Amino acid sequence: MSAHGPMPRSAWIFPALAVLLFAGATALGFTFTPSAAGLLFAAALLVILFGTVFAAVHHAEVIAERIGEPFGTLLLTLAVTVIEVALIATIMLGEKPVPTLARDTVFAVVMIVCNGLVGLCILAGGLRYREQDVQVSGSGLYLSVLIVMATITLIMPNYTLTTPGPVYSAGQLGFVSVVTMLLYGVFLYTQTVRHRSYFVGEAAGAADGTHTPNRMLGLSIALLLLSLLAVVLLAKKFSLVVDFATLRIGAPPAFAGVLVALLILLPESVAAVAAARKNDLQKSINLALGSSLATIGLTIPAVAVAAYALDKQLVLGLREQDMVLLVMTFLLSMLTFATGRTNILFGLVHMVVFAVFVFLVFVP
Repeated sequence: MSAHGPMPRSAWIFPALAVLLFAGATALGFTFTPSAAGLLFAAALLVILFGTVFAAVHHAEVIAERIGEPFGTLLLTLAVTVIEVALIATIMLGEKPVPTLARDTVFAVVMIVCNGLVGLCILAGGLRYREQDVQVSGSGLYLSVLIVMATITLIMPNYTLTTPGPVYSAGQLGFVSVVTMLLYGVFLYTQTVRHRSYFVGEAAGAADGTHTPNRMLGLSIALLLLSLLAVVLLAKKFSLVVDFATLRIGAPPAFAGVLVALLILLPESVAAVAAARKNDLQKSINLALGSSLATIGLTIPAVAVAAYALDKQLVLGLREQDMVLLVMTFLLSMLTFATGRTNILFGLVHMVVFAVFVFLVFVP
């Protein structure tokens, strides 16, 4: 989907189909079962759900072009985070609780965007333009906040003494949730007000001021809200399909987290790669690293509140090999953005680390 020109039909058809699918399944009392009818329903559900997620990101892009950078990429990130929280909370707190899903999804998001997506964007941009520039100050702020957030949410639970195991006590989890939200809030203030220029590349600055008709803007706002609502409504039915697929192929528990992460990041990834091919690598980095920050800064506190309210355990601490991958990712990211110029070798190295992550998911 493109944010330019007339609105594509898929941008309103998929949200409408999602609402109709939910209403029809609810009225008939239909739930997913491993039968011919159930598999047909699952196929339709996945197509409509993916289409609705793409529609949500399209409408967010239309609004983003009107409000300019960095508010545009921030809106895209927040829209995707709403979808992410809905899917994680629904699956993790369902009839078959998955206490590690939030951890696995957050870790998967960090690995996918900081290695897979960043690597692909740098590689695509490098092949076309040889070298591309990014704002060192903005990238440094992203990484400093991301490193602290990831460490206190994914590594520290393994080393606290109040509660044994890779979990926080209720008090510790509350403190960490408040701190991560505070860090994310101050980061947003820095990004949008205090030091906005750190996050705007030359290509984005030249593109600002695109005029979107008021009618189109209003319609996109309404359809964005409808798309997000539709995804939230279908999250429960999607969770049943994920459970069945995980059991059927004998995948490890982390597979569900990777699947959720891929679903929510796919349309945003398309936007990031497209920006890199237009020589606006800064927008790609804003989308990628911004997704990681929003995932930890908003998803973890939201899921923590849900887990506390429903008296569910929330496992956050990573395994040792995952902690090694996380630390290597941060070290590599600091080197990648240290000079403000990237090339294809940086992209390839990130892609190799991402391949290692995918391999370890299936062969731990």
